[in-house]
Amino acid sequence: MAHVEIYTKAFCGYCARAKALLDSKGVAFEEYDITIGGPKRAEMLERSNGGSTVPQIFIDGTHIGGSDDMSALDRAGKLDPMLSA
Repeated sequence: MAHVEIYTKAFCGYCARAKALLDSKGVAFEEYDITIGGPKRAEMLERSNGGSTVPQIFIDGTHIGGSDDMSALDRAGKLDPMLSA
């Protein structure tokens, strides 16, 4: 199973949707709550090349974007192969 990381904020609908999709696929993920900023927010900005919206999602260290991007990968049939790698 791939290593999935997701940067989130409290009360974020897009974050909840992304986590629900991962949960529905039985995928464990490491969540970093950046609601109050701090070093994890700076890390997210660096890793995502300035992406400041949440969620920011990484699969095996590869940045795939946000919730809509992950949903698009799923609709295209490309998410499952990434998650099972």
